[in-house]
Amino acid sequence: MSPTTLPAGLEHGHVTFLGAGPGDPGLLTLRAVEALANADVLVAEHDVLDVVRVHARHGVAEVHTDTGPDSDAAPGTGTPQLAVVDGASTTAALPAVRDAAHLVMQAARGGRRVVRAVSGDPGLDAYAAEEMLACAAAGVPFEVVPGVAAAVGVPAYAGVPLRDAQGADVRFVDARTASDRCWTEVGASDGTVVVSTTLDAVGAAAGELVSAGRKPDTPLTVTVAGTTTRQRTWTATLGTIAQTLKQAKVLPSPEGGRPVIAVVGERSAAAQRDQLSWFESKPLFGWRVLVPRTKEQAASLSDQLRSYGAVPHEVPTIAVEPPRTPQQMERAVKGLVTGRYEWIAFTSVNAVKAVREKFEEYGLDARAFAGIKVAAVGEQTAKALIAFGVKPDLVPSGEQSAAGLLEDWPPYDPVFDPIDRVFLPRADIATETLVAGLIELGWEVDDVTAYRTVRASPPPAETREAIKGGGFDAVLFTSSSTVRNLVGIAGKPHNVTVIACIGPATAKTAEEHGLRVDVMAPEPSVHKLAEALAEFGMRRRAAALEAGDAVTRPSERRPGARRRRSTT
Repeated sequence: MSPTTLPAGLEHGHVTFLGAGPGDPGLLTLRAVEALANADVLVAEHDVLDVVRVHARHGVAEVHTDTGPDSDAAPGTGTPQLAVVDGASTTAALPAVRDAAHLVMQAARGGRRVVRAVSGDPGLDAYAAEEMLACAAAGVPFEVVPGVAAAVGVPAYAGVPLRDAQGADVRFVDARTASDRCWTEVGASDGTVVVSTTLDAVGAAAGELVSAGRKPDTPLTVTVAGTTTRQRTWTATLGTIAQTLKQAKVLPSPEGGRPVIAVVGERSAAAQRDQLSWFESKPLFGWRVLVPRTKEQAASLSDQLRSYGAVPHEVPTIAVEPPRTPQQMERAVKGLVTGRYEWIAFTSVNAVKAVREKFEEYGLDARAFAGIKVAAVGEQTAKALIAFGVKPDLVPSGEQSAAGLLEDWPPYDPVFDPIDRVFLPRADIATETLVAGLIELGWEVDDVTAYRTVRASPPPAETREAIKGGGFDAVLFTSSSTVRNLVGIAGKPHNVTVIACIGPATAKTAEEHGLRVDVMAPEPSVHKLAEALAEFGMRRRAAALEAGDAVTRPSERRPGARRRRSTT
């Protein structure tokens, strides 16, 4: 069969072999993101799917291969054996096959665009190469999108450059398949050796290198879960690594061992890792931080926490529901169209959402704001308005709050303001600060309940146990209601958990609930709160290093250990 002749049912199908990198989703290439956005079917192992699915379009079919304990191959060493199709996918009728290459071609039937994602780089994956050859033989068009190989990406995240100014030779070895000849060759070299192995087999790989001629005092680093917030690196020598891992209480794994990258060599910069370890030295590295806000509210805050190395866990403490009597909101929206208002002021993203939904109900869009001045209480609310197609005329130049908004709000002037009325769509429990301030400035205010806030449903049992049992390293409280609601739906955070509050009122509520406040934002801003927590983590890390102690997370402390109150 010629390469241009397609089997029946495969017309216009296409396969992209895509490198998902070593674990950090941020290492995907721009071309990878583009291919994922256009894919009809994703084929990958479970851990790779977790990296790539966030960039896939809504409704994409997910096919995962199983190399777990019940398959015929050990993890990371065998050909994918069993295909399982997500029952919610649009191609759930795809048959399960035992050959991954045939699975990929089956997925491409009917013109579907398939992304076959592999860990690291497809060029270093032997089974991806077999699947490419099978596609070529069957005339299925394909492309290859390279990815960051674990053997290169993991040392970079561990702070271990592979080459120095002298240009040391670098060799790569997969210990799981290396022959005696391979060990002999790398043992005879004095360059850097990057060894892909498993945590259980590190000692054996070190022994192979010593037997092949490397000195037992040759430095090495061993990194597990590289490029993820679970990353951990040990520094030792070929002769001491087994004892180092034993002292660190790294136990054998029943699954055959977690994949690791070991870097061996005099020039591997192991001695300089304290200066070059940029990733693991982030101020909140590996911290599980509870963010009691909805995904929409917490998006930018969670991104900021990730930049500090934290793992944010979003738990909604309030749910938003329509007002019990919608007539007031309906009259106000009609008043916008008929010219009843000079201003409309949005004090939350939820208020923007409520008005937008009412607009869509009436067949209106952003053009209905023509001739009306629009105010937003802060940056996130302003972004929600811009996404709606409305650029706010007023955003506080200082504090992002009702008080900050009032500081910049112009007084009513009958000469320049033809209308003296402000539309204020808000929550049912909103404070009167803004209304009172606007009236004092001479404005008439229609204070309208646009939505109601109610206590959210309890989070899953696993999350509740983590909150009460000390499984979280920190909790960010952004209002008094988040304190009351979290305690109400999930219980009180454990005493080892760092408590961070956005301001004095929130801190007082936390203390009233028996919580000791460790961190307080210097000003009432969620981003300043995250910065304050990062500074707390940085000081805590520096203190541990100065005392010669291991750097641990708060959740790794002994239960019941006392915490020092922060002066932040």
